[in-house]
Amino acid sequence: MKYPIGIQTFSNIIQDGYVYVDKTDLVYSLVNSGKIFFLSRPRRFGKSLLLSTLKSYFLGQKELFKGLKIDALEKEWNVYPVFHLSFGKGIFSMPYELDKNLETFVAMAEREYGKDELATTISERFATVIKAAHKKTGRRAVVLIDEYDKPLLDVMDQEIFVEDESGNRRKLENYNREVLKGFYGVFKDADEDLQFVLLTGVTKFSQVSVFSGFNQPNDISMDTQYESLCGITKEELLAVFDESIRSLASTKDKNYEDMVAMLTEKYDGYHFSSKMTGIFNPFSILNCFSKNDMRNYWFASGTPGYLVRLLAHSNENINELVGKYYPAEMFIDYKADVEQPLPMIYQSGYLTIKACNPRRQTYLLDFPNEEVRSGFISVLAGDYFKEGRIQPTIWLEDVTDALQAGNVEMFMKQMTALLSSVTYRFQRKQDAFECERYFQYTFYLIMQMLGRYNTLVEKETSEGRIDCVLECPDYVYILEFKLNGSASSALKQIEDKGYAKPYMADSRKVICLGINFSSEKGTIDDWQPRK
Repeated sequence: MKYPIGIQTFSNIIQDGYVYVDKTDLVYSLVNSGKIFFLSRPRRFGKSLLLSTLKSYFLGQKELFKGLKIDALEKEWNVYPVFHLSFGKGIFSMPYELDKNLETFVAMAEREYGKDELATTISERFATVIKAAHKKTGRRAVVLIDEYDKPLLDVMDQEIFVEDESGNRRKLENYNREVLKGFYGVFKDADEDLQFVLLTGVTKFSQVSVFSGFNQPNDISMDTQYESLCGITKEELLAVFDESIRSLASTKDKNYEDMVAMLTEKYDGYHFSSKMTGIFNPFSILNCFSKNDMRNYWFASGTPGYLVRLLAHSNENINELVGKYYPAEMFIDYKADVEQPLPMIYQSGYLTIKACNPRRQTYLLDFPNEEVRSGFISVLAGDYFKEGRIQPTIWLEDVTDALQAGNVEMFMKQMTALLSSVTYRFQRKQDAFECERYFQYTFYLIMQMLGRYNTLVEKETSEGRIDCVLECPDYVYILEFKLNGSASSALKQIEDKGYAKPYMADSRKVICLGINFSSEKGTIDDWQPRK
């Protein structure tokens, strides 16, 4: 089986015999249900391939669709003028890079359909070339725009400026926004010349100021009908990749069912509607089967710079955002606000819908799968501990060795060292609440980094909530933390609440640890195991 790694052109995939998950019935439904659409999906989720598929369809390339679902649905196969623009390769943090991209795009269209000398601005020229294409071909135009929001995301919250002819300075972010506002505004008055328009990107359409006055598009990002338009459902995984799953299972020495469960935990978990159909990350799945190994492929392909910048300026920590219910308007609508990172984190694919409450119209947000959880925590931890002397990745290996060996002394030594590396954060927090908040965030990051084990944070029991349980192959660690208290009181809570009772019949050795953190010292000042 040939896997289309890095191939986003529909014709290449079909003609060169790469595996293709057939979505053409959904494509047919989409093009016959309206005119102007917007679709938001995380990066590397198949948006570019979708647009390429639409391009081949509207160019009437019937031979490419032979044997696919749309072959039995489409009867006419008309040929339309297609304008296909992708901002994917542009570096829009460079001044006027956006102008150059749009100039090239419009100029190439004018070569084919003619240029109106009275049209001088990019927006005017784009509008006239759409009309010219309609007039020349007798069919209305199709416009496909990929990564429509990248010119804004590249410069979000960046201190980059441009100067006009009069020497006036403007932020590049504002400049790019105004350019796009004029360019996308063309669709508002071009209705009679347009057959179909689809814009795709990471961020939500409706609230971006570049679209003020442009309220025609149908946002299908959370439509149940199109939730699997990009990505791979479990049904598709089992039907298309059965041979690949069996090969991977053989390599990992697992049976088929266990292998499917491992793939589901690692790469599944995205939900794009209240229907809650699980969607696998296509980039990770294809790489996994191609290399016959399970790694963090999607996350390793790059963390968006705008998201890192947004989180660095935010007043909210990730532990305060995940695992909570929100009304849709709080995380779906685009609000590029450094004080409100939730929409960007969700739209970028680092959080997804895990449950919904129909009565309240609220949705539970959390990490979609293990790949995203571990990768995202690594990035956050690397940034959080960067000013200390401890490297989180090296620290994690040392702690893993200590946990696997049941070496409590070494485990506590490593914990103390890592906490000491962020002492300055606690020392500058005079407010008791803020001090506790930073301690909770630090503790959360540490426990999430240890997520390679079955790590349960604030595990519910009949007697209360355990701060943390680490389940290793040979040991079970029950940890209770106190802030400015005592290790003995933490250990007493473990004993009084019977936190170890669920593990009485467990063959593994249970180790109970009471740990006290001193905000004054900025690290662990006392710990006590159960004797």
